[in-house]
Amino acid sequence: MKHCFYNETVGFFYNNSRKELTTYWRMKDVLVVALGLTVSVIVLLTNLLVITAIIINRRFHYPIYYLLGNLAAADLFAGIAYMFLMFHTGPRTAELSLKTWFIRQSLLDTSLTASVVNLLAIAVERHQTVFTMQLHSKMSNQRVMILIFCIWVTALLLGLIPSYGWHCLCALEKCSSMAPLYSRSYLTFWAISNLVIFLIMVVVYTHIFIYVKRKMTRMSKHTSFHPRYKETMISLVKTVTIILSAFVICWTPGQVVLLLDGLGCKSCNVLAVEKYVLLLAEINSLINAIVYSYRDNEMRSTFRRILCFVCYRNSKYTPTVVKLNTTDRRTLSQNGHFTVDSSI
Repeated sequence: MKHCFYNETVGFFYNNSRKELTTYWRMKDVLVVALGLTVSVIVLLTNLLVITAIIINRRFHYPIYYLLGNLAAADLFAGIAYMFLMFHTGPRTAELSLKTWFIRQSLLDTSLTASVVNLLAIAVERHQTVFTMQLHSKMSNQRVMILIFCIWVTALLLGLIPSYGWHCLCALEKCSSMAPLYSRSYLTFWAISNLVIFLIMVVVYTHIFIYVKRKMTRMSKHTSFHPRYKETMISLVKTVTIILSAFVICWTPGQVVLLLDGLGCKSCNVLAVEKYVLLLAEINSLINAIVYSYRDNEMRSTFRRILCFVCYRNSKYTPTVVKLNTTDRRTLSQNGHFTVDSSI
């Protein structure tokens, strides 16, 4: 019968995994916390701005923007989770109870998983609309709500599983180095799951990229090829490139480090880079808001109205009418095709 260590301290498991646990604030710890809190605050403000814009502007009441709003909510949650981590790290880690430590890690796992799964849902939605030459998906609001519900259920399950059994409290030899109370098998599972999602996203966006390039080549041969359509397609290619680049840069290092730790690599110094790869993954929550929202003209216009609310307090909010943009551009170009939402 296995002996479990439910009554031990966090320090006991850190010593078992040979992970350093300081009792005083070092300059490195102060810098990491300061940088982490700064990133968290920016993530909170930017994603809160996105959510507010989607709520108050009826032009954003479409499936893709609901998914964007949910992505912003997941990234907002990630900012809160990372801020909670910053207030419970360094010398404070040793003071945590096992329950608080699991809460700290579960918040991070849940928020980051929700963000990644949201990115996948958006990629699939964009693939559908681009290939059918539609501005918005035909998905009903009810289906979007069910999809969002499923995203959060998945994220919660993956985030809470370690707290409810997939840990190493009863098997010290299986403890992770980066997360001393987690089982290495869980880290392997979590890393592989995210890498699979990453590969699916690469395939989806690569397919979009190839299709758009071929479409531009074919359309450029016709004299009726409208400059607006070309501009839209080029913008879409740029957005796809930014999305893939940001995702690769921010997520791949962390997933590789987690996978190495999960596989029990003894020669890999994963502890030396763990804080930096986690911060890099958190920065993606900021980049998401910029890439998916700030490149939209109507969204930027709505942001300005929100930020200048004091100036407009004596007048009711009315969406801009003169500047039709990506969200309402339903007119046909001269070649008879719908223009595609190029900003997302």
